[in-house]
Amino acid sequence: MVDYHAANQSYQYGPSSAGNGAGGGGGMGDYMAQEDDWDRDLLLDPAWEKQQRKTFTAWCNSHLRKAGTQIENIDEDFRDGLKLMLLLEVISGERLPKPERGKMRVHKINNVNKALDFIASKGVKLVSIGAEEIVDGNAKMTLGMIWTIILRFAIQDISVEETSAKEGLLLWCQRKTAPYKNVNVQNFHISWKDGLAFNALIHRHRPELIEYDKLRKDDPVTNLNNAFEVAEKYLDIPKMLDAEDIVNTARPDEKAIMTYVSSFYHAFSGAQKAETAANRICKVLAVNQENEHLMEDYERLASDLLEWIRRTIPWLEDRVPQRTIQEMQQKLEDFRDYRRVHKPPKVQEKCQLEINFNTLQTKLRLSNRPAFMPSEGRMVSDINNGWQHLEQAEKGYEEWLLNEIRRLERLDHLAEKFRQKASIHEAWTDGKEAMLKHRDYETATLSDIKALIRKHEAFESDLAAHQDRVEQIAAIAQELNELDYYDSHNVNTRCQKICDQWDTLGNLTHSRREALEKTEKQLETIDQLHLEYAKRAAPFNNWMESAMEDLQDMFIVHTIEEIEGLISAHDQFKSTLPDADREREAILAIHKEAQRIAESNHIKLSGSNPYTTVTPQIINSKWEKVQQLVPKRDHALMEEQSKQQSNEHLRRQFASQANVVGPWIQTKMEEIGRISIEMNGTLEDQLNHLKQYERSIVDYKPNLDLLEQQHQLIQEALIFDNKHTNYTMEHIRVGWEQLLTTIARTINEIENQILTRDAKGISQEQMQEFRASFNHFDKDHGGALGPEEFKACLISLGYDVENDRQGDAEFNRIMSVVDPNHSGLVTFQAFIDFMSRETTDTDTADQVIASFKVLAGDKNFITAEELRRELPPDQAEYCIARMAPYQGSDAVPGALDYKSFSTALYGESDL
Repeated sequence: MVDYHAANQSYQYGPSSAGNGAGGGGGMGDYMAQEDDWDRDLLLDPAWEKQQRKTFTAWCNSHLRKAGTQIENIDEDFRDGLKLMLLLEVISGERLPKPERGKMRVHKINNVNKALDFIASKGVKLVSIGAEEIVDGNAKMTLGMIWTIILRFAIQDISVEETSAKEGLLLWCQRKTAPYKNVNVQNFHISWKDGLAFNALIHRHRPELIEYDKLRKDDPVTNLNNAFEVAEKYLDIPKMLDAEDIVNTARPDEKAIMTYVSSFYHAFSGAQKAETAANRICKVLAVNQENEHLMEDYERLASDLLEWIRRTIPWLEDRVPQRTIQEMQQKLEDFRDYRRVHKPPKVQEKCQLEINFNTLQTKLRLSNRPAFMPSEGRMVSDINNGWQHLEQAEKGYEEWLLNEIRRLERLDHLAEKFRQKASIHEAWTDGKEAMLKHRDYETATLSDIKALIRKHEAFESDLAAHQDRVEQIAAIAQELNELDYYDSHNVNTRCQKICDQWDTLGNLTHSRREALEKTEKQLETIDQLHLEYAKRAAPFNNWMESAMEDLQDMFIVHTIEEIEGLISAHDQFKSTLPDADREREAILAIHKEAQRIAESNHIKLSGSNPYTTVTPQIINSKWEKVQQLVPKRDHALMEEQSKQQSNEHLRRQFASQANVVGPWIQTKMEEIGRISIEMNGTLEDQLNHLKQYERSIVDYKPNLDLLEQQHQLIQEALIFDNKHTNYTMEHIRVGWEQLLTTIARTINEIENQILTRDAKGISQEQMQEFRASFNHFDKDHGGALGPEEFKACLISLGYDVENDRQGDAEFNRIMSVVDPNHSGLVTFQAFIDFMSRETTDTDTADQVIASFKVLAGDKNFITAEELRRELPPDQAEYCIARMAPYQGSDAVPGALDYKSFSTALYGESDL
């Protein structure tokens, strides 16, 4: 809130502390903030002191001559305080206490103190200027005191377009000299050095006194003397400067120039009436033009945002799964680009759109204009509905993508596992059907048939061992079907073929056993060693095949615990290898023993073991294969363990950052809530505090970017969960967006309150009273009052809205003003708008009509020429294009009706 208390605060002038004073009238305080260079100026450039002595002396004499006296030496003639008190009486029109006529130092000090006390009574706080320094003839202090008097009584009340003091005087000079060539007033020193600005001021108000076109920029002394002489002769402005002093000084003294120029301002102040009227019209028209631009910008921004939402929603609602992981990962990458690149600017646009809409409505209310109604379908509520639909479509889309990737990853793993097991099984079954159909036992010898029987028993053992693999193949195929694998048809066909073949093998095995057993009685027992070898070799061979299959089996894990479980299982497997090696050596020993017995008994063997196809060579070969696969498996598990350790590091890294950023965002949201409720200090202080707060929030953005980078690494590593934090990137993003939106809305609310206060002239005490009353009855700190809370607040402010018939009618009237939408809530902005309308005045159509009448010279119409002369070009053309021709009996050609135009500015018609 603006500190209106500063408007009544004492001025602080003085050679050493003038820059710290808070000047009344806005611009005065700003100007005095530059005055702390007084000592340095005088010490560094004696020419400035000389100019100030002459200017200040002439200015004092211009007033003292009204009392029939004057001064010769400014730092000597004020020492006794008598002429100083007389000067103050003349320029203020007030009587000072009776001076002391004694000649002693104490009498002089008392007189000077009376003068200084009078200056202080006018709201001027003198710092470091004491009566002793004036009595002692301190030139620096005396000049500082006179400059303070000039500022207070000659410059302070200058006001142009809501500016005052130095800024107002400078703006007045710029306005008056704008049409003149070679004149560019930007300050009160260099801009006046060539004398053209002084001549332009005189010519603008009294063109008959100056032949401006004959002046030359390269002859500054002539220009200055001409202006000074004309001002002294015709305008009663005493000559306060010497042309040679100005020209021969690199930078003329600013205070001397300001003092001299203020005399011109007061001399021509009578011409200000028409300019003030023109300024009022310019202000009204500028408000209207600005509002029209804001409306056009809102329509354009709203249309663009709604079109983007309309295009984006169908894309987010598309849930058609892809066939491969690569295609789904591309969809995930597209979604991340949308979240990182495309959506954040739209969030900012939506927030800015709401801010623009609220600002526009506030400006319309403050200028008594009708509320802005956007085109159909472009209301803020329409945009919020569309955004809500967008958020709903977006919700769950990323989760769906990740679930699809997991599903496809699982499918690829299962499909590869199915193909591997199916290939191993098909390789094992190759030739088995033909073998089982072979009728070799019909011509076999007794020893051969017994061998065939045992061979068949070994085969049955082998067949039983393969039952698990067939069941696993069928189970994997079933799971692929349940997960909707895209190549399920080929999987099912292959699985069905394996199952059919397995049933055939079972039937053929049963038939062959019956045939062998039928002839078993006629056969002798085959060598037990071969049988024992076959029985022990077959399961051992199957164990080795299973081991090789397991060692080559693909694995997929997502956590360090899972990979450690696989490593533990692998270590257990390796611990069985010594026992397996002993079993292998025992089996090979059986084979060697059979060979030894045959050789020792001169038995001629047919070659291979008749009971099994698993030869010692096959056992040794597969054993070597197992030995080779073990270190490869070790390496693969170690690599996966390293990967999972890296993933765990990424999880902990992200969690560490998220557990800081998440609470920080939550804390900032709570702090903003407290700030919006407490609202201490002026509105400008609150606005500056909130903007600093906003900058501190924006400066925190690199932490969020770091978190995004860490999250990107996690996503690229396909890490789907994180037990170390409850915060997800989605939570952080939403919290961040809400934080930025909340601080922006809070700043906008303060800015609108400033607009309301400045437009309505609400004082600091009033604003504090309104805020205190509102907060007192806002029990839940929600930023809005219910009807009963609002009624209690009005009663506390002195409104008669008690529970009777008349009071209820008055309360209903007020509620219709502060809650036109009947939402049942009264916001602080609506409360301030209502109280400002109740306690202050605003521009009206009658005031604008009266201003136009001044410009028209009291006529009932105005001409285009008069408008172009008195108003800036763009606003003059704005009026000419919209004013209807005047139809009165006193009309002249080209007459325009300014009354209907002024009424339309505050009515329902659209300019």
